[in-house]
Formats: sequence, structure tokens, C-alpha cells
Amino acid sequence: MKKATFIFSLLLISCLTSYGQIINVENSRLHSDTTGWMGGAGASINLNKNAVQVLGVNLESQLQYKAPSQKSIWLLLGNYSFLKAGENKLVSQGFIHLRYNYKVNNWLRWEFFGQYQNNPVLFIDHRFLLGTGPRFRVFRHNKNRIYAASLLMLEDEKELTNPVISHTELRNSSYVSVSIIPNGQLELVNTFFYQPLLKKFEDYRFLNQLSVKVKAGRHTSLGVKFNYLYDSKPAGTAPATTYNFATGIDFDF
Repeated sequence: MKKATFIFSLLLISCLTSYGQIINVENSRLHSDTTGWMGGAGASINLNKNAVQVLGVNLESQLQYKAPSQKSIWLLLGNYSFLKAGENKLVSQGFIHLRYNYKVNNWLRWEFFGQYQNNPVLFIDHRFLLGTGPRFRVFRHNKNRIYAASLLMLEDEKELTNPVISHTELRNSSYVSVSIIPNGQLELVNTFFYQPLLKKFEDYRFLNQLSVKVKAGRHTSLGVKFNYLYDSKPAGTAPATTYNFATGIDFDF
């Protein structure tokens, strides 16, 4: 059975650097017992004209395939966004993420993933990731879930610095994700990420993302999202701490 989902997200308060350096795949997984294809696409446009015209655009998409055996899941994510003030492009960034999930048993899955991203505002010309590792279902009751994972990833990065800095290193990427769905109207998801460099544990990244969605109608919901990122060794002169608060409306079909 095929299921198509189109999601148009209109951001009321937005920051185009919200995903920063760590992509929260947990918030993009499509939980369903249905096999086959599922997917979505989203867009937000913000236009403001005062002394100068400010244009912000965010495009995102997701595609998921669950095999008939329900043991294999493929997930493809993509995002591109930019912010332009007058003739000056202030932010232009994007990522693409491919992940394969294999069900070993009821509580263990093994994952493989690859990712490309760039984020000039954080002095990242490009970053390639290849990784693998286990994902555990720690708890599940009704629709409430806790997942944890500890993945090993190879990171190849080029920084927008003078002189240019390039490096290839191994990192751990561990996270805990808690989903609370008390009824059909409310969903809360909180995810903690910790990514230390294996040869130097004082070089690490920490992300906490809280997402709250409230049903507003049959095909609509209101959402609030807060991201907090700390990078102990940021690229260039990028700040160690970045955060973002956003609200929006989702239309599901």
C-alpha cells in the first residue's frame, strides 16, 4: 500500500540556521505499520519590506520506504534554505541525508547513513559523513517511546577559514529520543545528541531539540520547536552556542 503525504510548513518565527550542524533524524522518521512509500515536502517563504527587502526561503523534503517484510527501511531527507537582504545573501545552506535501517529484533535495529551538508554562516564549506551503529528501543507503551543509539561516523570537513582547514576524523554520535503522545491531539518529542571526537573527547557537540505539536484540525497542527546547540570547537569564528525557537502550521494530506 502506498501512502503520500504533503506537508506545507508556514513559519511564523523562523531562523534559517536552525538545523545548525546536527541533523535530527528522529523527528523525520515516519512511524507507521504500513509498508511501501511514504513521503512529504515542505516550504516556507518570509518576505518583509522596510528600508530593504528581506526574503527568507526554506525547502525541505522526506521520502521513506518500508519493505514488505517490515525489516528494512530507507529514509531520504533534504533541505535547502537562504536568507537575502536587498542584494546581499546572508545565509545559504543545505543538506541531504540517506539512512538505511534494518530490524534485527523487537528492540534492536542496525543503521547505516551518509550525509552531505554545507553551512557558510557557521564557516562550514562542506561536511561529508558516513556512519553505522545500533539503535535501541528502550521503552514503548502505546504510542510513547524511548530510543537510544550509539553510532560511529567518519567525518570529512572543509572549513571556510583563512587559511582553509580540512580534516578527516572519527566521531561518536550518541542520542536519546523521548516521544510522548498522551492522546491524538498532542505530541512531544525531546532528543539529546552528544558527538565527541574519538581522539579528543574535549572536542564535542551537544544538541537538545524539543518539538511540540498540537492538532488544530483534521489535516492541520500547530508546532513549536526549540533547538540548542553547543560546539566546544566551532569552525572559524563561529559562536560556540547557537539556538533557535520557531513556531509553525503543518498541513497534512
